[in-house]
Amino acid sequence: MHDSIGIKLEKIDDYRWRIPKSAKPGMRVPGIIYADEKLLKDVLKDKAIEQVANVAFLPGIVNASLAMPDIHWGYGFPIGGVAATDIENNGVVSPGGVGFDINCGVRMLKTSLTFDDIKDKVKDLVYRLLSDVPSGVGSKGDIRVSHKEEREIFINGAKWAVEQGYGIKEDLECTEEFGAIEGADPQAVSERAYERGKAQSGTLGSGNHFIEIQVIDQLYNRDVCDELGLDLGQITIMIHSGSRGLGYQVCEDYTRSMVNCLNKYQINVPDRQLSCAPVKSFEGHAYLGAMKCAANYAWANRQCLMHLTRLSFSKVMGVSWQKLGMYLIYDVAHNIAKIEKYNIDGEEKKLCVHRKGATRAFGPDNPALPERYKKIGQPVIIPGDMGRNSYLLVGTKKAEQETFGSTCHGAGRVKSRTEATRTINVDYLLKELESKGIIVKASGRKTLVEEAPSAYKDVNEVVDVVHNAGISKRVCRMRPLGVIKG
Repeated sequence: MHDSIGIKLEKIDDYRWRIPKSAKPGMRVPGIIYADEKLLKDVLKDKAIEQVANVAFLPGIVNASLAMPDIHWGYGFPIGGVAATDIENNGVVSPGGVGFDINCGVRMLKTSLTFDDIKDKVKDLVYRLLSDVPSGVGSKGDIRVSHKEEREIFINGAKWAVEQGYGIKEDLECTEEFGAIEGADPQAVSERAYERGKAQSGTLGSGNHFIEIQVIDQLYNRDVCDELGLDLGQITIMIHSGSRGLGYQVCEDYTRSMVNCLNKYQINVPDRQLSCAPVKSFEGHAYLGAMKCAANYAWANRQCLMHLTRLSFSKVMGVSWQKLGMYLIYDVAHNIAKIEKYNIDGEEKKLCVHRKGATRAFGPDNPALPERYKKIGQPVIIPGDMGRNSYLLVGTKKAEQETFGSTCHGAGRVKSRTEATRTINVDYLLKELESKGIIVKASGRKTLVEEAPSAYKDVNEVVDVVHNAGISKRVCRMRPLGVIKG
């Protein structure tokens, strides 16, 4: 099977395809794409396959340039791309391998509510969330911070929010990196990025960011569900947001400046959007320091959003969020670069793992996990689109061995926002969602069209691939009841 520019794909098995190292002169490793034959047809429609091959040019890249089944065309790296570089072997870090919305991620809350408890109040909850949670392009929230406080957020992440009363300590235990990754360097963040972030704490943002009220409609692993306190008919909530204008500005600053590193460090890549620098260089260190600031800002932001969500539910239901059982299951990033250790050819190596539109999926007993999840593995949260299911999975040891502990992050687009706007009727879309019992509100009608279910792959098919490939395992499935979009 070939892509649009003639790159030949070799079938490894029903869920993996290889781009041979010979596909483009200069590839240091092969590419591996996780997809079945049906999903591969969508992958072949854009230039994402070529981007997987291009990533294989990066200095220090280990094993393979990887792509998850929700892969689609992105900036430099494809969205859904994973690549790890060997830090001690001139391994590089590339801002294009993280993306513009640094630490865009998702968190999932459980509740003690059932569908019967809220079926007549979903509309009230959606309107309350829309009223209480600032959303949309350039939205600003009530949680304003000074320059000094913003620096504290950069260092302490979600811990800052909890210390301000926006949550409890238990929330931090249920957050990747416990809500703050070490090594953030506020001095590496530009003044423009500071300004863009200052008024956006506790805001949802635009595009595919959302808060979704869901009900569990399918259980796949009863033991893990019991461990997590989940059952059929139970209400859950997902919050999807990132680092807002701050993260965008950090990425823009460093993608522009790192182009100069290609000549300086004699790095040969086929696309300037793959600008990069050795991890052990001034430029690489500076980018990682700034990226970690944006990542911590995003964890603080989602913590604040969860606080506002808890308050909204409390107002509508007339009791405290604690009595509603609104506790965090997990929060995981899907646009980030992390320094992690892996066994490569019998030797432990420190790698820079880029996950762009990919979710960490560590298996049981991984030392990075809190004690409560050592037995079952890391919760993996995969949102769908506003008209189809979302999933909770757990990570696996196989993911740690094959994909640097990574899996998919969502459904993945099949239509650009421009194409969606041109081809989808918003009134018909709203009627279709309403007929499914889904109440949707957004800051603008344009957002609804851009984020229509038909603009995305079917998340059920995407999750089937990662489950059957063994890089994460299904726990339960949720369907949407009410959604607010940015």
